[in-house]
Amino acid sequence: MSYDLNKRRDIIVETALKHVAFDGWSNSALIQGAIEAGFPDNMVLRAFPNGMGEVIDHFADWSDRRMVKALEPQNLDSMKIRERIHACVKTRVQNNALYKEAISKLLSYFALPMNTPLAARLTWRSCSVMWYEVGDRSADWNHYTKRGLLASVYSTTVLYWMSDEGDGEGDFPETWAFLDRRISDVLKTFAVPYQLKSMLSRLPNPFL
Repeated sequence: MSYDLNKRRDIIVETALKHVAFDGWSNSALIQGAIEAGFPDNMVLRAFPNGMGEVIDHFADWSDRRMVKALEPQNLDSMKIRERIHACVKTRVQNNALYKEAISKLLSYFALPMNTPLAARLTWRSCSVMWYEVGDRSADWNHYTKRGLLASVYSTTVLYWMSDEGDGEGDFPETWAFLDRRISDVLKTFAVPYQLKSMLSRLPNPFL
């Protein structure tokens, strides 16, 4: 069966995730995944010639695309802004529940100083995708503020989720409650610049 390059990457990464849980983000895990998916072992190098960073970049993109697809039937337009943000973060985390051990290995990978820039870039990109799904089209300083604040919410939620054993049925109500609290905190923080701007607008202009 013939696949385009992006589809081959999707298949290899998805199939390799269960091996990543044991072998970490390694060539061994990827090769096992490729062979299991019916590809020759050299397909890993052909699909990801730039190494493990490229593999993880693709995993993040794959996760973002799955999140966007899962959000389609949720009718975000009918929700309040905080509910939309909650839905985006929850959906992305929940979608990867089957791969929790692989995510744990990924966090260890990101903890290495040389991989910190990659972690920051991928987190920012995922948060940009979320804000786009929420309906944000800002291009001014709000664009960066919103993504920076959401990055904090998303990152801390993932860390909380890692220690949450769930309800035994595949759901994580304690994590979602934590997410609600983090969103509330961030919305309060985000309101400060607007309040400050409003206060300053009422002051007399010293240059008049």
